[in-house]
Amino acid sequence: MSSPASSDVERINTKCCIVGGGPAGMMLGFLLARAGSDAVVLEKHRDFLRDFRGDTIHPSTMQVMFELGLLDEFLQRPHNEVRELEGQIGDARFIIADFTHLPTRSKFIAFMPQWDFLDFVAEQGKRFSTFHLMMETEGVDLIDQGGIVVGVRAKNHAGPLEIRADLVVGTDGRHSTMRTRAGFQVDHIGAPMDVLWMRISRRASDPGQTFGHTKGGRFLIALDRSEYWQLAFVIRKGSFAEIQQRGLEAFHRDITMLAPYLGDRVNEIGDWDKVSLLSVAVDRLRSWCCPGLLCIGDSAHAMSPVGGVGINLAIQDAVAAANTLAPRLREGRVGLETLREVQRRREFPTRMTQWLQVQIQNRFINRVLDSQPIELPRFVKLLQRWPMLRRLPARVIGMGFRPEHIHTPEMQASR
Repeated sequence: MSSPASSDVERINTKCCIVGGGPAGMMLGFLLARAGSDAVVLEKHRDFLRDFRGDTIHPSTMQVMFELGLLDEFLQRPHNEVRELEGQIGDARFIIADFTHLPTRSKFIAFMPQWDFLDFVAEQGKRFSTFHLMMETEGVDLIDQGGIVVGVRAKNHAGPLEIRADLVVGTDGRHSTMRTRAGFQVDHIGAPMDVLWMRISRRASDPGQTFGHTKGGRFLIALDRSEYWQLAFVIRKGSFAEIQQRGLEAFHRDITMLAPYLGDRVNEIGDWDKVSLLSVAVDRLRSWCCPGLLCIGDSAHAMSPVGGVGINLAIQDAVAAANTLAPRLREGRVGLETLREVQRRREFPTRMTQWLQVQIQNRFINRVLDSQPIELPRFVKLLQRWPMLRRLPARVIGMGFRPEHIHTPEMQASR
């Protein structure tokens, strides 16, 4: 990376400029740098310490860490391990998925705050002189030259920047500035729900990890974070204002109905500032690329929280992109056909995952939110009768429809 001096605008030259320091962007930057390609990652925040929602690290992601030789070090970070996913409809409890038979090194889901995951990847990237993480730096526009994207206009506390790059990769989330500036067409698939996120303290006497509770037209997901419960309260899309009008006491009653063991602590949610609204979207780009620009992760396809697969699908995108791009970047040739190759590789698992999420939304979540009578689905009954069948949803959730593997070399670390 070079940065010629300028009195007005700082100018930087690099092989690849990655806009967005989330899971896809950080993993791609690390993998490209590890393979010897100069990569600049722009992250608009000061640090990663924010209330992320995607905290589920699936076996597919941990397999990537294993192939990188980093799994043991990675799992030293604080996390909880879940080997079975449970659900509850009314008073009936059931097991949805059993991860203990997956053909992966780690046969569990790890619940780890996303900032810990991103900090870990950043630390690994900094071992390489070709990795450049620029915090508090926001990509605001594309630099177009004759119909080809040749860089990014950015800003930070020091002023404006121009980052010239052989390739720009948009990893700046579902509200991606890069895909908007490129004019990419988005197909909105839709989601009937939003999610309210909050936390309540946990006690040793509380029950173990439970995936979800549904009863009386309400749906709550409780995730064990050791010291506290991370709660996701599923609501009809656009109904948060109505819930607020009903008042906190009514909201507390809804939570207690679904998780009675929280009744003596539900007042910890003392005001609506303790509740974060996640507006759920399911969409994908028709084309993920144009000359000089590629979008991956949420920038290319926003996922529903169903299954907690979003972060892991984004990481799989990054691995596939690095496998394809690293040798081309070293050779100085990244044409449009190369970028389309990444989309072709990752579009099938994206479409299949979104299709499955929509089926669950339409056939189950919609019925719950409409207060329709819910019985155990036939497939769930089969899972209880023949436990071996629990391996199927475990494979779909834990590994995805096309798990990726590391094919890029590791150049010698130089820091």
